Amino acid sequence: MPLLLIDFPSFNPVAVAIGPFAIRWYALGYIGGIVLGWLYARALIKNERLWAGGSPISLSQIDDFILWVTLGIILGGRTGYVLFYNLPFFIEHPAAIFRLWEGGMSFHGGFLGCVVAVMWFARKNGVSILSLGDITCGVAPIGIFLVRLTNFINGELWGRPAAPSLPWAMIFPTGGDVPRHPSQLYEAGMEGILLFIVLAVMIRLGALKRPGLILGSFILIYGLTRIIGEHFREPDAQLGFLWGGLTMGMLLSIPMLIVGGILIVWAVRRGAPRPAEAVR
Repeated sequence: MPLLLIDFPSFNPVAVAIGPFAIRWYALGYIGGIVLGWLYARALIKNERLWAGGSPISLSQIDDFILWVTLGIILGGRTGYVLFYNLPFFIEHPAAIFRLWEGGMSFHGGFLGCVVAVMWFARKNGVSILSLGDITCGVAPIGIFLVRLTNFINGELWGRPAAPSLPWAMIFPTGGDVPRHPSQLYEAGMEGILLFIVLAVMIRLGALKRPGLILGSFILIYGLTRIIGEHFREPDAQLGFLWGGLTMGMLLSIPMLIVGGILIVWAVRRGAPRPAEAVR
């Protein structure tokens, strides 16, 4: 074993406990991501220079949308986990589907839930689906970053066995005595910090003036970083490796590369809308 092998810090997954009631860091990660994302979205909407003729979405509309996207994240994330990662178990134990406090959320399911929320809200309120999608995806890395950090705090979703010479390899409480990659931190860095910086720079350079560009870029870059991260992350025990050494996370991310690329090309070719089209 390497001399600099790091023991996993003994974090308490419960942030606050009052009698029988407990608030976990995992829940706070979602809450913090939604709140901070909402504040950032409001800042983007108020900055008229970022839009072609002004934001097509009002502050009151983005305030109302928060409830919609929260439901999309929770319902979609849980449904995705049930369908993609542990369907046989939930068929035998259907009541466990509703025990969210036991964990089990899927990013890809949560993303699809957000897509449904965006499309439904946009049509109901007469706003641009692509622009609302751009805002949602522009702020999403904040939540991804915080949730990945809470995955690390919980000591879950740890990485594959690391080379003995890797100085930051860790022994996770539920990962045996094998030094492993802290893959949660890798994903927090790539899917959270890196993705946020890239999208923020694009927004500052005028990407919101081309509806769908941030949406497509988010989908493409997330899919790419997730596939890279999966090379360091231990597959879920109930699934293991699938075809050709692929994991479920990789398989679900491959379509994102295609869809993201198509949206980027379409947004660039379509160009920025005229002011009369941008503001309704």
